[in-house]
Amino acid sequence: MEKRYNDLNSYFRRIFGCRVQKITVDAGLTCPNRDGSLATGGCIYCNSRGSGTGAYANGQSITEQLLEGKKALTKRYKAKKFIAYFQSFSNTYAPVDKLKQMYEEALSVDGVVGLSIGTRPDCVDTDRLSLIEEYTGDFLIWIEYGLQSAADETLAFINRGHDAACVVKAVQNTKNRGIKICVHVILGLPHENRTHILQTAKLLADLEIDGVKLHLLYVVKGTPMETLYREGKYRCLEQQEYVDLVCDFLERIPPGVVIQRLTGDPHREELVAPAWSLKKTETLALIKETLEKRNTRQGMFSKMNVEHRTSNVE
Repeated sequence: MEKRYNDLNSYFRRIFGCRVQKITVDAGLTCPNRDGSLATGGCIYCNSRGSGTGAYANGQSITEQLLEGKKALTKRYKAKKFIAYFQSFSNTYAPVDKLKQMYEEALSVDGVVGLSIGTRPDCVDTDRLSLIEEYTGDFLIWIEYGLQSAADETLAFINRGHDAACVVKAVQNTKNRGIKICVHVILGLPHENRTHILQTAKLLADLEIDGVKLHLLYVVKGTPMETLYREGKYRCLEQQEYVDLVCDFLERIPPGVVIQRLTGDPHREELVAPAWSLKKTETLALIKETLEKRNTRQGMFSKMNVEHRTSNVE
């Protein structure tokens, strides 16, 4: 059946010829938005776990986390190769020597063919990017920058601690180093509508990045978002609303960009709302169905595709 977006599994298979899975790694780092450098509360949707597994706090080394992940993912997906995904908090936010130790420990595990490094755009500099660049000759290396929105007023409201220009600068400084660039976006942020979301899609299309992750804003216990939600000051997106926005977004992202994620994975025990966010398989099926109903696909309305169609007419 026709693929209507450039999904991650197909991308990995084209490169490695087999099933590749990402293994989440918790390196025990923090974030300048939590340790007092910028702020102490973090983004308003983020709790103290910072999207992490808690594995580091439980005493598991990076190697132990990867070996455990390999075992589970080999059994479940018959995966043959793996990407170490440094996910929780900001994984360039440490001295370069410590980062080098972290990355090389992960890359030394048998079957690990690359890294995916989640971080903030204000937590990279020449030294850190040069370190990461060193691994690109032998491994597949991605860096993942959290943008969330192109609207500076939204970034200020969610206490992000940086503006959209910071992401643009980080992307520009990362290019031409052999490092693949992925940017994270959240749909359903407070006070945003479809226009904001299309503006964010346009920014990413203009930046000519390599990958995108889309997340639903879901409400987690113990966050300022929970307070807003309980007080009736925030309404979660309905499932079909989210699906329609995802499709709108995909239509404007160039077809070569790898879509690494189309929705989030909330921890059931932490989730406040919306309940449908736990139905990931159903949501992905609805996205596929909606693209088919529209007879559309990733990049349908991207500048690159429009220019290509215009040149063919001429």
